[in-house]
Amino acid sequence: MHYRTLGSTGIRISSLSLGAMNFGQIGDVAQEEATAIVDAALSAGINLIDTADMYGRGGSEEILGAAIAGRRDDIVLASKASLPMSDEVNHQGASRRWLTRALDDSLRRLGVDHLDLYQVHRWDPTTSDEETLSALTDFQRAGKIRHFGTSTYPAYKLVEAQWAAKERGLSRFVTEQMSYSILQRGVEEHVLPAAQSHELGVLVWSPLAGGWLSGAIRAGAKMTTRRSGIMTDRFDLNLPKNTARLTAVEKLSRVADDAGLTMIQLALGFVTAHPAVTSALIGPRTRAHLDSQLAAADTNLTNDVLDAIDDIVKPGLDLAPDEKVDTPPSLTNSVLRRRN
Repeated sequence: MHYRTLGSTGIRISSLSLGAMNFGQIGDVAQEEATAIVDAALSAGINLIDTADMYGRGGSEEILGAAIAGRRDDIVLASKASLPMSDEVNHQGASRRWLTRALDDSLRRLGVDHLDLYQVHRWDPTTSDEETLSALTDFQRAGKIRHFGTSTYPAYKLVEAQWAAKERGLSRFVTEQMSYSILQRGVEEHVLPAAQSHELGVLVWSPLAGGWLSGAIRAGAKMTTRRSGIMTDRFDLNLPKNTARLTAVEKLSRVADDAGLTMIQLALGFVTAHPAVTSALIGPRTRAHLDSQLAAADTNLTNDVLDAIDDIVKPGLDLAPDEKVDTPPSLTNSVLRRRN
């Protein structure tokens, strides 16, 4: 396992990190299996574990808290908040009111007295940067969090938040967590350069593109992955975006075979090769999934392999642009583009 410094924090983290989204309701991973996954990940050298309050409405945090009991100091622990936790209108967002409640709830569920990294899960356009940064700075000064960051922010919001922190004398965001894979490369255009410019640590989620790059999806084979049965529109081969992805996967599989790599090694090696990326988050549901992904821990892709990937999916290209989650709200919500 390789270790890299997380932005300007001085914290050294593993180049692969464990994402706990599948613990509990979302991935149907119960306590015993989750604890086994955590045990194996830590034994392999992973030292950052990431979760969020909305994963199973707190279920992931509770399961993870039980799994790490007694070894908190060995883990860089990260969680996130801002996505809805109930139907109550104020049980979401990045206001001081909600983040104060959300953080206390997360600490209670995890059974810890502080987080190493607390992230705003999505940009909240109804709350000012000053409001959010002020609350997070106070949490930091109170010792409840060590650092704070963002997740899936548009590039211009990353820059605006850095300016707001400096202008108001507040602590700043030090990390960004983004979706990035061979099949979704749009963040290479603006988000990753902005992160580099402001020395942000970068955590990557969905580096296997929701299973498309796991090796389990191939032309002529029946799709049997869990997500293909749940999120059918993302795998329906009657849709052009999905036929484009399958075509790319077939070409990428030949690149992987020629290089003596699995598709998972190719996919994880690709994202961790970017100089802005600190760590790729893996989210296994089973020990077998974890083992197949840990095999990529020491993968270093050659320039020839990276060039071949660029020929298949051009830099900055999203093969499924409608699935982007860092698109500015003004492009997805017509109300924000119209005066009346």
